[in-house]
Amino acid sequence: MQRRKFRKTMSFFMIFSLLSSLLFTSNVFAASSLTDYKTATETVKNMGIGWNLGNTLEACGDWINGSTVKDYETAWGNPVTTKEMIDGIRAAGFKTVRIPVAWSNLMSADYTINSELLKRVKEVADYCSANDLYAIVNIHWDGGWFEKFATDYDECMKKYTSIWTQISNYFKDYPKNLIFESLNEEGCWNSIWNRYGGSSGEDKTRAYNILNNINQKFVNIVRASGGNNASRCLLIAGYATDIDLTCDACFKMPTDTISNKLIISVHYYTPSTFTILEQDADWGKCATTWGTDAEINQVKTDFTKMKNKFSNNGVPVIIGEYGTTTVNKDPASVRLYITTVCKTAYDMGFCPLLWDSSTHYSRTEGKIKDPQLAAMFLQYKEATTIVLGDVNADNSVDALDYALLKKYLLGADSTINVKNADLNGDGIIDALDLAKLKILLLK
Repeated sequence: MQRRKFRKTMSFFMIFSLLSSLLFTSNVFAASSLTDYKTATETVKNMGIGWNLGNTLEACGDWINGSTVKDYETAWGNPVTTKEMIDGIRAAGFKTVRIPVAWSNLMSADYTINSELLKRVKEVADYCSANDLYAIVNIHWDGGWFEKFATDYDECMKKYTSIWTQISNYFKDYPKNLIFESLNEEGCWNSIWNRYGGSSGEDKTRAYNILNNINQKFVNIVRASGGNNASRCLLIAGYATDIDLTCDACFKMPTDTISNKLIISVHYYTPSTFTILEQDADWGKCATTWGTDAEINQVKTDFTKMKNKFSNNGVPVIIGEYGTTTVNKDPASVRLYITTVCKTAYDMGFCPLLWDSSTHYSRTEGKIKDPQLAAMFLQYKEATTIVLGDVNADNSVDALDYALLKKYLLGADSTINVKNADLNGDGIIDALDLAKLKILLLK
């Protein structure tokens, strides 16, 4: 709860005129019942900070030659995922787990997903549900077949359609803490268009249209499967999950059959000379330290682009991956980078998900390895759950909340839950929020 005086973002006359047109309603919604009607913005605010189950269920490669799902799950060096591991993730302060998946493992020639893989993904999602965590399931790199959209579009779309049809049907009645993600960061085709030059504008349009079509197909498939999928929040991959390329006018969010249920995903590994390079390469010199004022300010500048383009227009943002290698890096710089990206994203209303292949979280000990990072993550553990419209924080949304918000807007010295009162997510409590609350109550 927080005490705030009315901010004069609108003239008193405009506010009074709007208030006078709004009537009380007797409808009462229990906070728990709102779970089925949460907007994407409310969902992302409740997702807190997140963690990637990296290099696990997305492990793939012809050299593996596995015969079971767990042969692949452990092929890249991580142990079999257990509930105890996910218990530790929740205890560490995380509220969301992203589960990257290579669905082509053990897939039949007609693109039928191995039934044991579907069961295993559900089992891991169940570990998340048991801990009141959100779970994100995607198609990850999966052997790189997304590259072939540039040369064999129809066959790739056939495979894509088959995969998401099967996933959607299998999980259509799963609780809505499960979020589907259209794809990973492979939504770009440098053979068609390369931002560093050498291709025409027409090629750029074609490259973007491939991704736009994939994302639209994804939404159509999931919604058509019915059940909870008819209104499940969906995560849409940006172009190459790159901030600048996703903010480009050529990128289009898909249309949906339900309002306010789509989220945008980008990844953040800037600057790559620090986060990715472990030694000098022909394209850059390895940076061992990070943390100048300019570098720290760049994070806010980059995230502000996403806020202006998407958040401010009703599309919340997830940073699906961020992080850095620790090889040849100054440990203090690694801590500062992770802390800065996490906090900046969270403070902007984004959900940041740390990429981790056992670099930061010990899956055998069930804890964050670095005590300073552990303390930083832990501060987000008990972040207040946001229930939009529950202005008085009594776990229900009703006429009492309307009356309190109206009183607050008229200048009374009233105590409200600011996060719950910011229904349109613009960071300002004003008559627009009151109008949105009225609509919510009338539903």
